[in-house]
Amino acid sequence: MEPGERSSEISMAELEALLETAGGEAVAWTLQNRDAPDPGSFIGSGKVQEVKELVRSEHCDLVVFDNELSPSQMRVLSEALETKVLDRSGLILDIFAGRARTREGRLQVELAQYQYLLPRLTGMWTHLVRQTASGGSSPIGTRGPGETQLETDRRHIRRKIQKLREELEEVRRVRSTQRRMRQKNEVPTVALVGYTNAGKSTLMNALTGAGLQTGDRLFDTLDTTTRRLRLDETTEVLLSDTVGFIRKLPTQLVEAFKATLEELSYADLILHVIDGSNPDWEEQARVTDSLIRELKVETTPRLEVFNKCDLSGTELFPRREDAVCVSAVTGEGLEELRARILALLRGQEKEITFLLPYSKAGELDALHSGGKVTQTEYTEEGILVRAVCRPETYGRLRAYVRNEE
Repeated sequence: MEPGERSSEISMAELEALLETAGGEAVAWTLQNRDAPDPGSFIGSGKVQEVKELVRSEHCDLVVFDNELSPSQMRVLSEALETKVLDRSGLILDIFAGRARTREGRLQVELAQYQYLLPRLTGMWTHLVRQTASGGSSPIGTRGPGETQLETDRRHIRRKIQKLREELEEVRRVRSTQRRMRQKNEVPTVALVGYTNAGKSTLMNALTGAGLQTGDRLFDTLDTTTRRLRLDETTEVLLSDTVGFIRKLPTQLVEAFKATLEELSYADLILHVIDGSNPDWEEQARVTDSLIRELKVETTPRLEVFNKCDLSGTELFPRREDAVCVSAVTGEGLEELRARILALLRGQEKEITFLLPYSKAGELDALHSGGKVTQTEYTEEGILVRAVCRPETYGRLRAYVRNEE
């Protein structure tokens, strides 16, 4: 474990859950406390020998490290332990690869896998014998058939990465077009974010009847799903589910999934779903907050939704204006959640007076359907309209604003 790791056992329990999600079974685990990682083997020669004995006694065919290993450390450990070695990032990537369903999801995972693989290629080629010009063996790092193949593979992977990035850029362009249509139609967007297995998909099902697959597993949702949610007789929003966050989420995945996660940048409101039944919920919430800052959406209005209150009781949760307690399974608190979403969205509305030219008379219908018109007067100059409207409407019609209030 890293020095000063705050929750070693919790993190290891999470690693065990990740392994089970990937289809494996944890038979033993051990911790290592060091002032700094060993540059060669990460855990040091003494610990390597201890782990090797565990591998032999338990007949293990895989050793998973909770931290990210360098390519050389992975190679050294694999040779010393005489078995396959994987780090946390590699394990998460493996899970994502098995869970992606849509073309976009598969593209994103494939990009992350290639980005993870590229610096590790050297270690994969150490089994090849490098031949000198005279036919004898030469040290690793000298030119030879293996290095030629290695460079060929590197170029191939770099081309694949570039192609995947171009395809994902096309996905972003399509999303951008869809987003503009939503803004034009004045439909507010609410995004669900949170730690993996916090219950985001279950909550979305409970609110919208989306019918998403759910389960007590990590990373059940990789592909963003958007459904309409009616808050009252006149207000409808688009509710988007997103991929769950986790400690030490591989940087390659954050980068690859930006095409999906950038939806958060355009959300009118973020619902941060927290598993209130998890004793480690405060640390999980901090991880999510950190990733929200990394994605530069910390200024977006946010509501903390403490889920699974049927399992833990409401007395454990903080009583704040920016928090609500619900149970997506029993339905407890869902009406309050709808009311809080509505209040937060309406809090962003402004009452503005517009002077619309008659050539823009069609915007009057938009103001009626997307807001609340309190006054309409037809004058020689145009249509004088006073209306409570959302920021998107205000931005689109700003040129016709008669007064700022």
